[in-house]
Amino acid sequence: MSLDGVATRVGPEAVVVTAERELIVLSSAVVGGGLARARAVLNVHVPKNFACADAEGTVAAAALRLGVPTPWVGLLTGASTERAEIATAAADDVRALVVATVGLSNRSAAGLSARAAWLPATINTIAVVDADPEPAALVNLVATLTEVKTDVLRAAGVRCDDGRAATGTSSDAIVVAATGRGTRCRYGGPVTDVGWAAASAARGALEAAVRRWLAEHARGGTRA
Repeated sequence: MSLDGVATRVGPEAVVVTAERELIVLSSAVVGGGLARARAVLNVHVPKNFACADAEGTVAAAALRLGVPTPWVGLLTGASTERAEIATAAADDVRALVVATVGLSNRSAAGLSARAAWLPATINTIAVVDADPEPAALVNLVATLTEVKTDVLRAAGVRCDDGRAATGTSSDAIVVAATGRGTRCRYGGPVTDVGWAAASAARGALEAAVRRWLAEHARGGTRA
């Protein structure tokens, strides 16, 4: 299943999600974050521990090389973008697509782990819903997908270096985008059609990405 008018490219330089028409976007993106409209979402790979003083310039250069249409929202990640996982799901007439990149080198427990300097995000979740959610519903979707991420890590037994259960990494980022088509959605919680579809797709993508990272590192891999 795919979303009409939405295309996804996955490669070693970036993950790019492009729409034929502008999407309504709410995100914690390092470039263009907040509530915005965008034709594309980029998740750009950078070296592990990359300290970038010009995040916008880094994303803009990648967008130019990749021919990404404007306006766009940009993320940075130390995880391998070519290992991104994609999943889709549907609930009644609402469809959702999620693309996730996962690196678990800097696992953390929110409210417990020590503060640290910002690094390129290691769990980046991009969700596109074929729906018309209100702004508050977009916020609700962010909460719903964050619940999924934490539950996936818990189920996989991912722990911080001090043994605490990890709730994420210290620099996770999330993008929720909507096509604006269909019935107006007031809520985005886990038992709504739009929330269920997005959560189901996110669970599929994140479970696969976490499983792959753990398997590769059990074999002695060195990727973020």
